[in-house]
Amino acid sequence: MAAGPPRVATGMTTTAPRPEVLRYTAFSSTPDGGNPAGVVLDATGLDDSDMLAIAADLGYSESAFLTAPPEGLGGREGRAYSIRYFSPKAEVPFCGHATVATAVALAERTGPGELLFATPAGTVPVEVTERDGTVRATLTSVEPHVEEIAGDLLDEALASLGWPAADLDPAFPPRIAFAGARHLVLAAATRARLADLAYDFARLEALMHRLDLTTVQLVWRESATVFHVRDPFPVGGVVEDPATGAAAAAFGAYARELGLVPEDAVLTLHQGEDLGRPGELTVTLRADDPRVRVGGAGTRIG
Repeated sequence: MAAGPPRVATGMTTTAPRPEVLRYTAFSSTPDGGNPAGVVLDATGLDDSDMLAIAADLGYSESAFLTAPPEGLGGREGRAYSIRYFSPKAEVPFCGHATVATAVALAERTGPGELLFATPAGTVPVEVTERDGTVRATLTSVEPHVEEIAGDLLDEALASLGWPAADLDPAFPPRIAFAGARHLVLAAATRARLADLAYDFARLEALMHRLDLTTVQLVWRESATVFHVRDPFPVGGVVEDPATGAAAAAFGAYARELGLVPEDAVLTLHQGEDLGRPGELTVTLRADDPRVRVGGAGTRIG
């Protein structure tokens, strides 16, 4: 499922009482870091318009909505769910930070351990742990893939960002990567290039709809296993996503497939520093499993 054309949020359309909307941040142990997400632990009775309206009212990059699991999903009773994700403008197929936020919210109520989510992109297991008061959740992505981008489309992406081609890191070829959602991966040659983000919102949004992208994953390599990343998200009605688990999973798959990191590797991604909401994402790659694991801390806001 793609992000699709934006749907206008006009408020709740059902007569059911508005459900409790929790607020959690993912990829940070403090409420002022990471990426905030709305979490509705019981979205039974809500239709698409209701979920979109709640996400729009909340204004976070995504909100997650839980209902009963589909028949045959598996998982332990009370620890398996269907989950959907809405930005303020549209539904998205998969959202890593909202999955982490939801898992942390559930763990605070039912304890750490294994969770299983049926997402529009596929089945996503999550392992939740707690240590010294910090709750961490690690999701395992659906099987990823990586594809090339046509030269004219790359040129349009760079023009939309206002990035000269000379500002790209030649060691990291532009690619579209998928691990539940599609992301265009572009690597900056310098940290200063990454920090200077002022793009044409409408132009980039139009290109992203054309390519069925959820975000553009902008990266800068600090060391062999440490990266700084940013994610423009105009298709969701948000200038920038503060910490992006789906893009982190896609980037892990990209880096492994292109031989930029070992097949067995643990990568650290720093995101949100340029927005004043620092977060840290841990990306784990295994040689014996094509899927990508993305983990981080989470906590309730307010």
